[in-house]
Amino acid sequence: MTQYTVGLYTLGCKVSQYETEAVAEAFERAGFLVLPFDQKCDVYVINTCTVTAESDRKSRQFVRRAINTNPQAVVMAIGCSVQNSPQLMKNVAGIAYLSGSHNKMLLPQKALELLSKKANNSLQNQENPLENAETFPIIEITDIQVAPFEPMKITRAPRTRGYVKIEDGCECRCTYCAIPNARGGVRSKLVQDVIDEVKGLYHAGTKEVVLTGIEIASWGKDLENCHLIDLLEALDKEEDMPRLRLGSLTPEVLMPDVIERLAKLRHLVPHFHLSIQSGCNHILGLMRRRYQTSHVLSAMQALRERIPDVMFTCDIMVGFPGETDAHQAETEDFLRKARFLDMHIFIYSRREGTPAATMPDQVPPAVGHTRSRAIVALSQAIQGELLSDIIAQGKPL
Repeated sequence: MTQYTVGLYTLGCKVSQYETEAVAEAFERAGFLVLPFDQKCDVYVINTCTVTAESDRKSRQFVRRAINTNPQAVVMAIGCSVQNSPQLMKNVAGIAYLSGSHNKMLLPQKALELLSKKANNSLQNQENPLENAETFPIIEITDIQVAPFEPMKITRAPRTRGYVKIEDGCECRCTYCAIPNARGGVRSKLVQDVIDEVKGLYHAGTKEVVLTGIEIASWGKDLENCHLIDLLEALDKEEDMPRLRLGSLTPEVLMPDVIERLAKLRHLVPHFHLSIQSGCNHILGLMRRRYQTSHVLSAMQALRERIPDVMFTCDIMVGFPGETDAHQAETEDFLRKARFLDMHIFIYSRREGTPAATMPDQVPPAVGHTRSRAIVALSQAIQGELLSDIIAQGKPL
């Protein structure tokens, strides 16, 4: 009996990386051999991203790369870019299957069906069945706004650190973001399911698990009387637990009572990655973010007082519509006060269908690049100061 092979590639966030791992395990259970993406395979799965225009472009690029590696393969594109822009991916010659942000665990079954179609078409002596057959690509995209949380789990991590998806969807509706349209509303993994998956990874040898989601601060919003801190405390009660780390957090979740409870957790790594986006309150308002810089600074100070050696990293966006040099200066002043160990800095990307795309005073790309370079330099300087302080105090790195 022939053993089919599959290669998988992920673009985008840690949530997508986790989902690809879960899909890979599902393919193995279906009898497939998982190979590196750059090898010749019978099936390719590209998990796409749409967070920026460049992400969309790269998603199509990797679909074409798979088709070029093996023109006879079943090439499947899934994920956020497909969910938001299926027509763009449909136009890539040679693609066999398109699915969006739901029903990822059905991919092995769909792949087997497509391989069977390919074999039947070959018997009919078609020169290139997947390119020439009118039935391709097959498009099966679910209305993500009404889709439930899709059950999936992983049983092993490729490294000592693993990821567990605890939440999907986002209802923040920031003016620049296309992800809510690609991921739908908030859906949460049940507490016991999270506990069981994390403990399973721990017993399989995983030393650290990152709890991730599209907007993990919203975990529990769709459940009765549940909040992210409740999940963390439930995990912390367990003895067979790895180190736990949180994925990106929006700052408004860090209220005084939550901070007090966070400080008592035994398994939580003292590191918080905050999705800040801007250090200017005017720009935060235009972005429709739900906090101001004063809250961020006070929450960080409270955590520093309660958790020894806590460190912070963040996301910062530059070049948002309407941003001026004065706003940039406010952001830089905020960052000097906050003292993040590291910053993920990116330039605003205009996304069709978002409110920010039609805002006046769009910032020229060249200005965005200049502002990005300035914050990179500032980030490096702050990081150097923090590391020097740690070394001077004789603390382990």
